[in-house]
Amino acid sequence: MTVYPGNLFVVAAPSGAGKSSLVKALMELDSRVQPSVSHTTRAPRGQEQHGREYLFVNDLAFDDLVRTDAFLEWAHVHGHRYGTSKKTIQDRIAQGGDVILEIDFQGAVQIKKIFNNAVLIFILPPSLLELRARLKRRGEDSDEVIDLRIKNAEIEMKRAQDFDFVIINEMFEKALFDLKTIVHSQRLKYPAQRRARSEIFAALNIP
Repeated sequence: MTVYPGNLFVVAAPSGAGKSSLVKALMELDSRVQPSVSHTTRAPRGQEQHGREYLFVNDLAFDDLVRTDAFLEWAHVHGHRYGTSKKTIQDRIAQGGDVILEIDFQGAVQIKKIFNNAVLIFILPPSLLELRARLKRRGEDSDEVIDLRIKNAEIEMKRAQDFDFVIINEMFEKALFDLKTIVHSQRLKYPAQRRARSEIFAALNIP
């Protein structure tokens, strides 16, 4: 097992649970946490920009990336494909950076098999009723698509047991505090502290 100096945080959630908002707020508060931009075959939504939220590619380009084994993981989600660049992740955590990924539960489980020290975090809504209300307020999907997302959410949430941590996003500020706590706790583990504060360990004669 390769142990990397940086942390890899993998966040998954059913659509509408608030995953993207929480991750964005975390990165605004903690500059040490950097995103990994995934490839996707879906079209941009709203104000999304190529290279910022996602790398938007067509099916042929995505096929080429799959064929050349460029992805750490990839999956079909709601009729589109999403993939995470293997090299980008490895380079960043090898240099001691903290990387956070927003992916579906299928991809999270795949990543854990490759990076044993990846920290898997699942975001839950307080109820299916609230999840539906959030999807409707978002105003991006038809009622039929929302019905599909709710159906998928019921399947996805059963996989929360495969994750290291679970956050219930009932109150945004509380959920953000929980996410910050998880990130900070990983930096307090012995190997991380030993690397970050090596001079203190040396002064205290701790090997």
